[in-house]
Amino acid sequence: MRTLICGSMAYDTIMVFHDRFKNHILPEKIHILNVAFLVPDMRREFGGCAGNIAYSLAMLAGDPVIMATVGGDAQPYFERLAQLSLDAAHVRRVDETFTAQAFITTDLDDNQITAFHPGAMNFSHLNSVHDAGGIVLGIVAPDGRDGMLQHAREFAHAGVPFIFDPGQGLPMFNGEELIAFIDQAAYVTVNDYEGQLLQERTGVALESLARRVRALIVTRGAEGSIVYCRGRAIAIPSVKPAAVIDPTGCGDAYRAGLLYGIARGMDWEISARLASLIGAIKIASRGGQNHRFDRTEIEVRYKEAFGATPW
Repeated sequence: MRTLICGSMAYDTIMVFHDRFKNHILPEKIHILNVAFLVPDMRREFGGCAGNIAYSLAMLAGDPVIMATVGGDAQPYFERLAQLSLDAAHVRRVDETFTAQAFITTDLDDNQITAFHPGAMNFSHLNSVHDAGGIVLGIVAPDGRDGMLQHAREFAHAGVPFIFDPGQGLPMFNGEELIAFIDQAAYVTVNDYEGQLLQERTGVALESLARRVRALIVTRGAEGSIVYCRGRAIAIPSVKPAAVIDPTGCGDAYRAGLLYGIARGMDWEISARLASLIGAIKIASRGGQNHRFDRTEIEVRYKEAFGATPW
């Protein structure tokens, strides 16, 4: 089932400072802050919500179609998509911009200082859901503000059910806009912090918001997740990872599992357990697109965690 993934594509540059920020940032001097950090370790990862979700969904044997905007520096990303056999027909290059980029400096206490440049994301509204044929399911993941608003309207107009996944883009919208997103969507996914912010912005409790969609899912990291649907709150346990290396992209991996389950008509308990397992596999690898798995591994690990197989 062709699943349209609307969201960001980005480069993530991660640098490691072999000291602690607190030793170099003086609280009484932050009004004249001027610091430089030597970062001997640096790596560049392929990222962005759309890229990350499509990556995991493809390994599940889903059929992801990416809809995103990238800059004139995107050739390495296009080459990667080709190597992965990921559909890039609706990835638009905006040559006068840079691809969205995050520059992350981490210290020895795992504190982070991040600078994010949205670049081509700001032109995501140049893409239209109506240009992609044969789509039966979609997701509106974090992207440019205008693009997220437009793509939600287009999914609704086309009668295509979609997940509204506001993520770090949630603060861009007021309560009225968030309610409009929810009323157009079939499903909503947020983490626990975003869920609290969603309630504050809309003035509506999560349980009440869940009644406006087929399901509302709240992820809670190591605490598992909760699926609100049909007046029920289904608690989904987390899966113990082989190692805890990097949480970057774990939420996107989880959403890939949800999309796979929805597309195949799985019940919510199975879909969310599968999503939890994909997130656990991801956290054992650095970056959002370096984990690997196949269906045999999924069957084995799902059975170990839950005593059955997902299909």
